[in-house]
Amino acid sequence: MASKRALVILAKGAEEMETVIPVDVMRRAGIKVTIAGLAGKDPVQCSRDVVICPDTSLEDAKKEGPYDVVVLPGGNLGAQNLSESAVVKEILKEQEKRKGLIAAICAGPTALLAHEIGFGSKVTTHPLAKDKMMNGSHYSYSESRVERDGQIVKAPLVLRD
Repeated sequence: MASKRALVILAKGAEEMETVIPVDVMRRAGIKVTIAGLAGKDPVQCSRDVVICPDTSLEDAKKEGPYDVVVLPGGNLGAQNLSESAVVKEILKEQEKRKGLIAAICAGPTALLAHEIGFGSKVTTHPLAKDKMMNGSHYSYSESRVERDGQIVKAPLVLRD
């Protein structure tokens, strides 16, 4: 059986832990994870000034798809950058069409809204992103720590208290 494959899209301003922890957990589980830089292969400065080196560019990673799961880390600036990317939109639309998993963390679900992904599903986010997500009637909000509705998984935070 072929190994599962995950694509983690890393944008400038992404939350470090929401990037590194899912990558670490998935790799420990035997999933082949590709960290793809939204703006290319250069190191990416995250929200707390940690710099992460992507494995490849998003453009190159797209050519290696499809993936079993596409992960969108949070971080306000990172989520905004994901929301403004036509390539991210294309990848998410294809993932949704083929019923592949999409995981969005913290502010990451705002990119789902921007790209019109998963309309009609339940969503959970970081509390500061709730109003943005609920502007319009595209989603129903859940206070759950993790919300899976169909093929889309959302979580307000990676860490538990």
